[in-house]
Amino acid sequence: MDSLLDWVNMPMSTWLACAAVLLLGAFVQRATGFGLAVIGAPLLLMLEPGLVPVILVLFGFTVSLMMVRHYWHEVRLDSIGMALVGRLPGNALGIWLLLAAPMVILEKLIAVIVLFAVLVTLCRFKLPVNRITLFGAGVLSGIFGTVAAIGGPPMVILMHGLPADRVRGNLAAFFILTSMLTIITLAFANQIQLWHFQVALTFLPAVLIGNAVADAIAHRLDRRLLQGASLALCTLAALGLLL
Repeated sequence: MDSLLDWVNMPMSTWLACAAVLLLGAFVQRATGFGLAVIGAPLLLMLEPGLVPVILVLFGFTVSLMMVRHYWHEVRLDSIGMALVGRLPGNALGIWLLLAAPMVILEKLIAVIVLFAVLVTLCRFKLPVNRITLFGAGVLSGIFGTVAAIGGPPMVILMHGLPADRVRGNLAAFFILTSMLTIITLAFANQIQLWHFQVALTFLPAVLIGNAVADAIAHRLDRRLLQGASLALCTLAALGLLL
């Protein structure tokens, strides 16, 4: 999809499938702290590659705005400051890959990023948290976030062990700031067009519904079961891109 006309001609079944993916991604991100792009990137690449990464970045920003109001008291800017600095060279490398690599290579790269995100979530690596590791996480987050809107996993590695609400709050604040930076980067590289925003408006109700449902019932669900099911879906989608 390269224009609004392409979107108008999109089969209704494809639009509904994309909306369902975004609804599920918003639900999982609101419930667990991240997941919109991890779920959305591989599935949307199969359904409609033109939606990646711009639509996912826009909605990652939207969901993070809705989340941070619940956890603003948990946000510690000193915990993410050096990671924000690292996002600058990371975004530059990411936009270079996005412009230079052919789509078939980008699909494989995004699949690998998704599998990395799954591995991080399952294995719960523990690294020392210092200026060097925060900067490194920021660089990786910038590359992953610009190419596929999946900027969370490198930060999650460093946040393991923190209270769940603090993780959600700091990730939401980080995503708000870095999504704006990524949008600016993509715009300067001429990767964002008006039709992206027009298409995003048609999917906005699905994202809002996913967020609202999670807000209402996520605390009653088994978080580990929800996360496990989401990771299984992500893994299958990523493997589908690799094959």
